[in-house]
Amino acid sequence: MHHYVDTIEPVSSTTLVKRFGLEASSATIRTAMGELEEKGLLTQPHTSAGRIPSPLGYRHYVDCLLPPPGSAVLQLEKELTTLSLQWAALDDLINQLGKRLTDFTGLMSLITKPTRPKQTLQEVRLVQREDRLLIMLVENSNKVSHLNIRLPHKAKSELEAIESWMRSQLSMTDNGRLNWSSLPKQIHLSGSLIREAIESHNRINSSTMKEVIVQGMASLASQPEFSKSNSFTPLIELLDNHPEAVVPINYQHKEGIWIGKEHPQKALASFSVVEASYLATNAGVGHVALIGPMRMTYATAKAAVRKVAHHLERLLS
Repeated sequence: MHHYVDTIEPVSSTTLVKRFGLEASSATIRTAMGELEEKGLLTQPHTSAGRIPSPLGYRHYVDCLLPPPGSAVLQLEKELTTLSLQWAALDDLINQLGKRLTDFTGLMSLITKPTRPKQTLQEVRLVQREDRLLIMLVENSNKVSHLNIRLPHKAKSELEAIESWMRSQLSMTDNGRLNWSSLPKQIHLSGSLIREAIESHNRINSSTMKEVIVQGMASLASQPEFSKSNSFTPLIELLDNHPEAVVPINYQHKEGIWIGKEHPQKALASFSVVEASYLATNAGVGHVALIGPMRMTYATAKAAVRKVAHHLERLLS
């Protein structure tokens, strides 16, 4: 693994014996490598070549064989202490941290600014006050939003039925969605008004996209794996349209590491993503990630994103 990460050359049995001084013959090492290949941990690019790790091999390495990070990570931690909110804005700080991550690892860095988790509708309560209707939206985390709309006289008689219908809708799903297409005709007037108010509220609360700062695209493009590869184009398109999708926060994964096709985004099938999250008081959750080839120094990348995430959490808490 270490030889391939250093050289990006398929590793032969002879190379392993010479570099690591193994007390075994090349034939014995070849047999062992053949067994690992049968288990799917190694692969052979072509018949006369040595072996390289497969995605499954990388996963086994990360889960079972990952060494402690090198001493260079201590230097990174020391340098982080000089980066603080003395910068003009949070954007400046994140830019500096992203550049430092890229310089330290040679990989592409991606840092999302902290955002609150998406709220899920749990209950809707209606309170009539003369010609006004107070709509209370009870969301998860005990958050309550209040909407106030004008209520036509004809709609007043529908309130009990519409409240019952919404309660029934929410009890049938755990995603907090109301299926307005199934709204009964007899409560259409009040239902239309309430729907418009709720959807307007949702648009306002989701209009601010998660802000993402990316550094090191050139560093990633310069990696030998991508010099003659079409795999880079889908990644660029993803970064242009949905950069926040690089960190799949709805998919929990081992140690925050996605290797190749483990990532839910097809655009990252040829890459690995190493991520750590950070909390900011009253601002929600942000993420720090490194994106690189599957041939990366995972121990260093994992330690680096955690150091940066911890630094951000300390500054923003």
